[in-house]
Order: sequence, then structure tokens, then C-alpha cells
Amino acid sequence: MVKLGNKYIQWVEKYLPSPFIIALLLSGVTFLMALVYQFPDKGLFQAGLDTATYWYSGFWELLAFTMQMALILLLGYIVAVSPAVKQLINAIADKANNTAQAAAIVCFTTLIASFLNWGLCVIFGAILARQLALRFQEKGKAINYGLLAAAGYSGMMAWHGGFSGSAPLKVAEANHFLVDKIGSIGISETLLSPMNIIVSLVLLILLPLLAYWVGKASPGKRLKVEKENAHEEKDNIIENAANGAESKPFISKLLAVILLLVAITYAIQQHQAGGNIIDLNFINFCLLSLGILLHKHLTSFFQAAQTGISSVTDVLIQFPFYAGIMGIMKYSGLVLLMSDSFVSISNELTFPLFSFISAAVVNFFVPSGGGQWAVQGPILIEAAKSLGIAPQKVIMALAYGDQITNMLQPFWALPLLGITGLKAKDILPYTFLFFVLGLVIFTISLLVF
Repeated sequence: MVKLGNKYIQWVEKYLPSPFIIALLLSGVTFLMALVYQFPDKGLFQAGLDTATYWYSGFWELLAFTMQMALILLLGYIVAVSPAVKQLINAIADKANNTAQAAAIVCFTTLIASFLNWGLCVIFGAILARQLALRFQEKGKAINYGLLAAAGYSGMMAWHGGFSGSAPLKVAEANHFLVDKIGSIGISETLLSPMNIIVSLVLLILLPLLAYWVGKASPGKRLKVEKENAHEEKDNIIENAANGAESKPFISKLLAVILLLVAITYAIQQHQAGGNIIDLNFINFCLLSLGILLHKHLTSFFQAAQTGISSVTDVLIQFPFYAGIMGIMKYSGLVLLMSDSFVSISNELTFPLFSFISAAVVNFFVPSGGGQWAVQGPILIEAAKSLGIAPQKVIMALAYGDQITNMLQPFWALPLLGITGLKAKDILPYTFLFFVLGLVIFTISLLVF
């Protein structure tokens, strides 16, 4: 398994382009597909002009969605590096006595964090894995650091079924980009559906058990982990540099309370009006309030934001290109062609499973749940309508497929690897095991429900 993992990493490093280059390649491929599709009716020149116009029109159609996704990652990071969360991490780190216990604890708590926010879970899991490694080093005990880091990354195969899931939260909005096709679908039919609740509980039980079992079989060795890294050093500088009005704890706490009261007021009004309360905007607003509340003062909050802003660069730059792909597919008619292809090979039982598999594959090339929903969502929804399948099940099938191959796709592991000081080849043998178990869980769930 280790040899297979090393070969996979070598292949990824040698042949797989960067996510931005992949976005450009996908744009080019979609452009060529649209040309071929339109050529018989319009001719090459006119088809090219029209396709360029479709791409440009779509390029700007998801700016609000892009900002939502950037904020959900940035605000999750801000919460994760707050002093209160760090204290929680230190308290959790003291509970483990061996590798098996440590791996199970990291996996379980990271999954809980992932249900709250995917940006939070990546940073939370990484810091917790690192702190446990330091604790074991201080005690002179052996630890399987690669397994711990993999457990700290396990939340990325559960996040899309949690309260920051891009697709379920997007369709809960009153004016999302597919509202004319499926209307507004509340989280009671997606994230809080019986299927997703059971899937989440099963993941919460079986993944930590798997981590515990692997930890028993592979306890690891004694480590030498550096006690300070760039993140921790910068945190110390932040605390020492605080001054002025923004450094007053009273001001930040008052602001946080006001924002939380606004959120509660909005929720009450939405409930009375019969609308959906929880969507991407509401989650981001609550994260903003929580981030301010958990940091000692506004200076600390803003410095954490400045440190975390680099993590959203890929989202801000790549999402418009995914939106351009969506524009080509939507306006050229490719979306209907692809949905008809899906319908021709599917039925009511198999289509959710095909949606899951296709989303798992697409995630290698579009490593973003939000970007993937923008590109793949219209195709799947159109096909689901033709087959008479409830859109909420297809939405969750895409969510499950998007998240499961995160265990094989190292893109979102980069922050974790930076914090832990490990390489992708150190965690992949263990994330592959999580992937196999998740494949069984998601497949059975989509066939049963």
C-alpha cells in the first residue's frame, strides 16, 4: 500500500498541473466542445464568436458566490486560530496515551469541526495533529505522525454534508442560479434529511474506529517536531503588537454581541415569513460574529485575517473561470446535451450513484465544492428533472462525490501539510483507507435511501 501511495504521489507531482492550469484547460476543452456542437448550424466563425460571448457572460455571473466561498474559508481560518479554539485543541491533545487513541481523537474532533465549517476543520485538524505530536515528543513516546495528520484531514470527506456545504446551502437561497429549475430547497431536505443525518453519524463512528485500528497496527516512532513554526511565531507577534482602540477587548465583544443579535433577529423574521434561515450568507455572518467574539480584540482578529487571506487566493482567481465554463455550457446548449447523455444510461435507481461517481472524478479537476456545483450542478439537475428524481438527492450525491476524493486529491491538504511539516506521501496511505471506507458508506446510502 505504501509503494502504491508513493507511486501515486510521484504521478501527481509529475503530471497533474496546478488547479489554475486545470481550470484553464477545462475552459479550453469546454470552448472546443461548444464549437463542435454549434458548428453545423452556425459555422465555425459565428460559433466561435458566440461561444466567446457565452464565456464572458458567465465569467461574471458568480461573483457573489465567489465572495461567499472566499469568506467561508477565511472566516473558518480566523475561528480556528483564535485563542479559545487553541485552548480547546490543547485540552483535547492531553487526552491521548497512544497512537490509536490519538488518531481516533483527532479524526472524531476533526469530523465534528467539518460539520460546522470546512475552513475550520482543515486548520483545526492540522493544529491538533501537530499539538499531539509535540505532546508525545515531550513524553518520549512513539507516534504515527502521518496517521495523525491524515486523521486531521479526514473532515474534508464529510464537510459537504455539514453546515458549510456549498451546494446544499446555495440552493437554500431565494435567488440562486438554478432557482428557475428547482426553486429554493431548504436544508431540511438536504443537510438535515434522514439520509444525510445517518451518513454523517456513520462517518462519525466508523472513521475514528478505522483510525484507531490503524493506530493499533502502526504505532509509529519517536519524533523530532519543531516547537515553533511560522504560524505560531506570527501569532506571538500579533499579541505583542496590539495597541489603540482596536486592542480593547470591550469593543470587540460589544461588536460581536451586536452582530449576533442581528443574526438572531434575521432568523426570527425569516422563520415567521416561512423562508429558509440557513444559507451561505447566514453561515458567513455567524462565522464573522464568532470570529470577532473568540479573538481577544479586533487587532488580533484583523491580523488573523491578514494571515489567512492567502488561503483564499485560489478561490478568488479560479471561480470566475469555472463560472465561464458554466456560461458556455448553459448558453450553448451543452448542458442539455450532457444531461440527455446521463438520462440515456440511467434510471431512477442508478442516476444518484452515477452522479456520485461523476462528482468524485470531476473533483480531481475542479477541487472546489462551490466551483464543481457551478459547473456540474446544471447538468445533473437537468437530467434529474427528465428522470423525475428529487433534486435534493442529486444535490447530496454530488456533495458526497465531491468530498470523498479529497482523500486522494492533495489540493486542500496544503494548509495541513504546511502546519504539520509533512509531505503528501506521508498521509496518503492513510487517507486512501478513509477513501475506501467512505466509498462503501456513500454507495450503500445512495442505493438504500
